[in-house]
Amino acid sequence: MAKVAFIGLGVMGYPMAGHLVKNGHDVTVYNRTESKARAWSEEFSGQYCSTPKAAAEGQDIVFVCVGNDDDLRQVILEANGVLAGMKPGAILVDHTTASADVAREIAVAASEVEIGFIDAPVSGGQAGAENGMLTVMAGGAVVTFDKVKAVIDSYARCVELLGDVGAGQLTKMVNQICIAGVVQGLAEGLHFARSAGLDGEKVVEVISKGAAQSWQMENRYQTMWQGEYDFGFAIDWMRKDLGIALEEARRNGSHLPLTALVDQFYSEVQGMGGNRWDTSSLLAKLEKNRC
Repeated sequence: MAKVAFIGLGVMGYPMAGHLVKNGHDVTVYNRTESKARAWSEEFSGQYCSTPKAAAEGQDIVFVCVGNDDDLRQVILEANGVLAGMKPGAILVDHTTASADVAREIAVAASEVEIGFIDAPVSGGQAGAENGMLTVMAGGAVVTFDKVKAVIDSYARCVELLGDVGAGQLTKMVNQICIAGVVQGLAEGLHFARSAGLDGEKVVEVISKGAAQSWQMENRYQTMWQGEYDFGFAIDWMRKDLGIALEEARRNGSHLPLTALVDQFYSEVQGMGGNRWDTSSLLAKLEKNRC
């Protein structure tokens, strides 16, 4: 059993912290909206604190899962942040999807107070978090990773170290780049099927048995065909992630024309009022144009 803190109880962090309790760990949580931390503590019989610093005090591992780079700096680096409360020799694990730059910045700050650091963004969405089936992409020192992997296994089906600090975030960028292209292709395929008068469900039943098969096809085609877009990762967050990837691409010389185009398509869906629709709502834009 490890003594751990979990900072950030959003749609991902709330169930992830719960899985830690279910796997026998002693868990203390912090969330900016204290009522949610209180609800979590009642559901899972854990403790909650009013500041990240207080939650981090005395813990072996502190997990963080918040919104973006600025949120990370606030809960980690500020006076009441986790680094101010962590004991030397403890380890900080960041599950936020953020930039590789902020991962390296936090790693430096952590090392100055003798704290280990792993950047470890996740994939699998809310369902993956709830079912304890996330994929975790990690960056950091091997010796540090080895100390936390078994604990991360509480909510993950795959945990891999990809390289030094920042490698986890860079791998998550690859993940989001690939998802953007696949979802756009699926949206165009379903749009074509409808325009051609085909039965979308029968079409997908057939092509999903061949080379066109994908997770997005298996898990999103039915709701896409029905015009329902409240079942996954919100466009606002996907655009944040794609923005990080496009910025990194400008830095390293990568050419991402499809990613940039899909990002623009998502901005058009936002203009339709779809900020909180899930990423499969690219079909809504095509259907709107068809009408």
